[in-house]
Amino acid sequence: MQNGARKKTINPSAYLALIEALTLIFWNKKPFEVYLRGMLQDHSELLARVDFGATKREVSGQVVSLMRANEARYLDLIIALMLDIAAMETFPNLTYQVDGDEMTVKAVAAVAELRRWTAKQQEIIQEHESHAAAITESAKKAQDGRVFAQAHEDLKQRFLLLHSAGDPHKRGSAFEGFINELFALYDLEPRASYSLEHEQIDGAFSFNTDHYVLEAKWWKGAVGRRELDVFKANIERKGKNTLGLYVSMSGYSSDALAVYSYSTPFITMDGSDFMAVLEQRIRLDDLLNRKKGHASQTGHCYLPVSEIFSGSE
Repeated sequence: MQNGARKKTINPSAYLALIEALTLIFWNKKPFEVYLRGMLQDHSELLARVDFGATKREVSGQVVSLMRANEARYLDLIIALMLDIAAMETFPNLTYQVDGDEMTVKAVAAVAELRRWTAKQQEIIQEHESHAAAITESAKKAQDGRVFAQAHEDLKQRFLLLHSAGDPHKRGSAFEGFINELFALYDLEPRASYSLEHEQIDGAFSFNTDHYVLEAKWWKGAVGRRELDVFKANIERKGKNTLGLYVSMSGYSSDALAVYSYSTPFITMDGSDFMAVLEQRIRLDDLLNRKKGHASQTGHCYLPVSEIFSGSE
């Protein structure tokens, strides 16, 4: 919670109402203990100091006193406990007792009193809820980040296994699937390989409103000018906003890069680019942005990731 909210305190009468309600909403000690342990499950330091062998009222007093003594630390927990009890409308553990009706009347009255005090503490509660929402969003981002990182690690292990694949044809097919999964991780809407009349397309994807066709090669030798010329012709037969990405794990010949160093409808990637992305040294979308910007400004299809890291580009 923000510092300003931490300075606000719960009214002492609200604490008394919490103790009373907590004592009366259960008759049997076992469900009472189960409920409290559930509410305090993230605070083992509090549970360790509670004597559940004492009476329900004593235990309720212990719990509330411990939280109140360090209100700044436990404000979120205090508010959560108050709101949870204040929202109770039925009391199953009381209903089946011999004097269930009388016990329920007392519980309803105690909860109503607590609800009255929670209404008076709305400013603190609202700030608590904003804080809780911020924590939830932060936790979600952290979790998303962990999932994102794990996805990179999983893909990196697959990428390394591809290096040891013995069958070039199988490796090529697996490489296309790998690229699709990596691009899908970045919401680039990849499309698997498909065929057009007189033409086989390794794949396609969308990035920053542009459509890209993809060509991917995992050869022993470098890709030469002839392959890039064919790729350029394929791109030019597509729509107006179509660009290309040529992937060559073995790099490109010097003559090929020389021809496409002044004007190009495509950008290129190689093995070092993939490792940089998979090791999360650079995001794939950032890398593509840098490569596209470089091609637009210089006409050159090739920008090594090492130049990006060195700051020379």
